[in-house]
Amino acid sequence: MSARSVLSRADVAAPSVAQPEAQDFDAERARRRQRRRWLVLSLRVALAVFVLGTWEAGTRIGCYGPDTGTCVIDKFFFGQPSGIWDQLVTWTQRGTAQGPLWEQIVVTLEETVLGFFIGTVLGIVFGVALGRNRLLSDVAGPYIKALNAMPRVVLGSIFTIMLGLEMPSKVALAVVLVFFVVFFNAFQGVREVDRDLVANARILGASPGQLQRHVILPSALSWIIASLHTSFGFALVGAIVGEYLGARKGIGLMIATAQGTFNANGVYAAMFILAIVAIIAEAIVTRLENCLIRWRPNTITDVTI
Repeated sequence: MSARSVLSRADVAAPSVAQPEAQDFDAERARRRQRRRWLVLSLRVALAVFVLGTWEAGTRIGCYGPDTGTCVIDKFFFGQPSGIWDQLVTWTQRGTAQGPLWEQIVVTLEETVLGFFIGTVLGIVFGVALGRNRLLSDVAGPYIKALNAMPRVVLGSIFTIMLGLEMPSKVALAVVLVFFVVFFNAFQGVREVDRDLVANARILGASPGQLQRHVILPSALSWIIASLHTSFGFALVGAIVGEYLGARKGIGLMIATAQGTFNANGVYAAMFILAIVAIIAEAIVTRLENCLIRWRPNTITDVTI
């Protein structure tokens, strides 16, 4: 038997031996991931149960008579989980002082989504434009920094005076909060583009438009997507603050009403609704990130917040 025939048989036989080992390794890795996923989920549930259980117990231990001030945790000022749940049930079944609960959620979501979308588009456009044009960034830089340093509550009051108590004033405040987050990330993302990559694309004959679409924007996309994880929360804060300063409907008005009546459970119940909305939005942004940046290598795996 020749050496060539022996090597050819070895090459044919090697994959049949290595393939089961690779399959076993992949299966074991999948099992480890599944076990870790269940462990993380169990620990998250345990942490929530511990915090809520301790909170509830503190509002019941040491209470004597009608005076709740003798309890370890005064539920009049700090609320209690069971009271928060009762408040949510009451709002769901009977509605709020401003109307049905779903209507308040929809109003806040409309303001948040509009502010998020407009602020994101403006932040990307201006961030990329100023990042590509050094003269323009030098001229507009001081003004952008001055506007960014201005307290947002002041802007909320100004928008309320200028645009009234309806949706435009809330959307405007949300746009401002989102704009600066996205703008600075887009600006820095464009500035961090690999200069050698840009030079090579120019050598290959790429036009300015092709350079913008196929090199600069994809390179800055990681920075832009990273800003979206926090910018939706800023848009939600803008809508809530705007409603708190003056509105006819919305979750922010619910919080202001609960605060005015010293209803701690109502404040926490509204905050719980906002937390659910923020978690759902974060999941959507994460799914969008996974779809848009599939080409990016995963430097850290199995780590999610």
